[in-house]
Order: sequence, then C-alpha cells, then structure tokens
Amino acid sequence: MALPIVHYNDPVLRKKGARVTAFDASLARLAEQMIATMHTANGIGLAAQQVGQAIQLCVVDLRNASADFKWELDGAKPPKELFMPFALVNPEIVFLPSEEFVYEEGCLSFPDIRGDVIRPDAIRVTYQDLQGVAHVLVCDDLLSRCIQHEVDHLNGTLFIDRMEKKVRASLEKNIRALAKETREATAKSG
Repeated sequence: MALPIVHYNDPVLRKKGARVTAFDASLARLAEQMIATMHTANGIGLAAQQVGQAIQLCVVDLRNASADFKWELDGAKPPKELFMPFALVNPEIVFLPSEEFVYEEGCLSFPDIRGDVIRPDAIRVTYQDLQGVAHVLVCDDLLSRCIQHEVDHLNGTLFIDRMEKKVRASLEKNIRALAKETREATAKSG
C-alpha cells in the first residue's frame, strides 16, 4: 500500500530522524510501504521523513536505472537484482576521495522542481538492514548520489539546501508556491 508523500514546508522534513532500535514487524511493514510508495511515484529513493516518520530509515531501488554505477556490498559485488530494493537503517556516510560532480536532482517531496546539486562521487555507507544486521556499501555515481540525498533527508537537510545560490534563486518562485500549497493543504486538513 502506497503512503501519502509529504511535500516541502511540512515540518517533518526538517526533523532529524530518531535512531531505529526496534527491528520488528512494524519496521519491515513501513519499509515495504515506503518501497511501494517510491515505485508508485516513479522514484529511486525515499526517506521516512517523506512519509511523515522522523526515523533513520530510507529505501533505494536503482534496478531500472541506466546509469553505470559501481558498488561493493560487504566486500562482494552481488547483482543489483539480488539486493535491490533495499532499506538502509541508521545509515552513516563517509565520503571517499573522489571528484565532485554536478547533477540535476529532483525529489518526491518537491514535485516538478529540479536543480543542479554538487556532491562527491564516491561514498562508503554503513547501515543496518531490517533485521538489524550491519552492512558496508561502497558505491559511486547515481547510487552514491541517491543515498546521499536520502541520508540528507534523515538528517533534516533538503536538496535545495545543497544548491548553489544562483541555482536555488532560479527555483525560488516554484519553491515558494509549493510551500504555500503545503501550508494551505495542512490548514484544510487540520
């Protein structure tokens, strides 16, 4: 079952997620619903904040991406179809020596708003799966960027915060309109 996606200006998007300590059926159910929500919205990643939950959980699925990214999961290179879609619980990123790249990003919490963001190309992310088992993923390119974007969400940081001032300025009218739309929708439902 797909969940409603929270849009920009909802306060939950600015909340740092609480560390997950219970690896139970409700966590697995939430991750399953988040994956369904991400797929329904044609996304490649989704953070718990985007469905109204301020916890350290995000999901990623790049099986259909045409990007040529590299990865190593726990020292091996399983086919992406074997581990995606996957949930990252309590993820922590370390940036690896690599170039920074500019790439146009979008976000399911910012419908129809896209802008250039500069991010490091390669990362190592340590995380737990839905059973609480620890993993280490080293990756680059789109997989790295997607995880950085989602982990930012878990820490209350949005992709518009990462944009250079001139890029953000060019989108400001649309960002303000979305913020107003979210405020009005919240007022009607509250």
